Amino acid sequence: MHHKPKHSTHHSPADSTDAHAKSHRWLLPVLLVAQLMVILDITAVNIALPHIAMDLKMSGSTISWTITSYSLIFGSLLLFGGRAADLLGRRRMFVTGLGVFTASSFASAMAGSAAMLFASRAGQGLGAAILSPAALSIITSAYQGSRRAKALSAWGAVGGAGAAVGVLVGGVLTQFTDWRTIFYVNLPVAAVLLFASLKVVPADTQKPRWRGLDLAGAALATTSLAAIVYGITQAHSAGWTSIQTHVCGIGGLAGLAAFAIYELHIDKPLLRVERIADRAVGGGLVLMLAVAGTIFGLFLLCSLYLQNVLGWGPLTTGLAFVPLALSAGIGSHAAAHVISKHGVRGPLAGSFAVAAVGMFLLSRVGAHGSYLTDVLPGMLVAGVALGVATVSVSMAILTGTRQEENGMISGLNSTGHEIGGTLGIAIFSTIAAGSGAILGPQAASGIGDAFLVAALVASLASVMALALLPRAQHFLTKLALNPQAMPVH
Repeated sequence: MHHKPKHSTHHSPADSTDAHAKSHRWLLPVLLVAQLMVILDITAVNIALPHIAMDLKMSGSTISWTITSYSLIFGSLLLFGGRAADLLGRRRMFVTGLGVFTASSFASAMAGSAAMLFASRAGQGLGAAILSPAALSIITSAYQGSRRAKALSAWGAVGGAGAAVGVLVGGVLTQFTDWRTIFYVNLPVAAVLLFASLKVVPADTQKPRWRGLDLAGAALATTSLAAIVYGITQAHSAGWTSIQTHVCGIGGLAGLAAFAIYELHIDKPLLRVERIADRAVGGGLVLMLAVAGTIFGLFLLCSLYLQNVLGWGPLTTGLAFVPLALSAGIGSHAAAHVISKHGVRGPLAGSFAVAAVGMFLLSRVGAHGSYLTDVLPGMLVAGVALGVATVSVSMAILTGTRQEENGMISGLNSTGHEIGGTLGIAIFSTIAAGSGAILGPQAASGIGDAFLVAALVASLASVMALALLPRAQHFLTKLALNPQAMPVH
């Protein structure tokens, strides 16, 4: 006598495979949206700065700390965040970073004073520094071969497009609601990401390993960088020759030297300092500081000029950045073709020289200027050049790295981008505030001076590219051995 088999509650192998494929399909979108949220909170705030300054009664270079407090902590802890993802678990760190970022976003939206906003933004930076490397680590472990290349390409595209999307989002939200909405909007997005990540991100199979995190190194690097940035931002009020400025500057540099020595003498360093001796890596890192500082400064100064001097609204200002985003995209697309034939030395020297021309054009902005004649030409020239420079400098750092150090060198690349941007904002905002006015036609003078200094920085970087980077023949040999190298922010 035959009996019909009872209905089983177990899933068949086919069901499990389908479920895995479905979750795998949603994995990359979830991680990319998380990274986009992190990137948006830099440029979106740029557009809202004048409104934030009026609401919280900020003045002078103090305004820049709205961005600096975020990018400083984000950049200086990226290497630590990558190590934490490896030792404590990728999904654990992704969820933890998302939680910290979300809570800090709520605190930023509720801030009633400048100090509260700066502290909350620093908390966002901490969350981003934990979340972003964990997301990138999940991508590199979940995808292989051509699928990994496509996933990393999408990751890089989000980093580039995020800046443009950010100014538009910031403009729309600030124009039609309130600057606090920029932070409130993170809450529902983060809630969806948290739910989705628990469904699609692979669970951690190993227990957390706390040894090897290098908390001392992370604290030393962060404190040293913070001292340097603080010294620069306060130099206008305290004086460039004051004891405070010298103590912060010299103390910060000494701290970074101590960090380098410390990292050379521990078993599992955050950064293998000896790798900076490679001309492509070390030279690329120096030039990354220059290109990121120039880009962040360009966004900040254009936003201040359009809103504070010409009196434009947030939405119109956001739309005014579209040509800059398009020109930078054209430059980024062209860079790969140029590099494959000429290496990175020539293209970087040339792109910085062209960027200097764009910044010089922008330095002529006047109290009663025009967007079409005083801003747009310089914006387009600088945008194309900086698009080429950003991709070129990233490829200089990433090309030729060994497989086992890909994560560390990618983290160094991202760190250079964020720290360069932080220093750029600190320097250019301090110069822009030098005229003593940040609102009205009289603010144009300081903004013009800041653009002129940016032109000098780009000119110096052009010369440094020729001196620091390897010749095309040497670089192209390394590129041929590592054709998958690409910029990852």
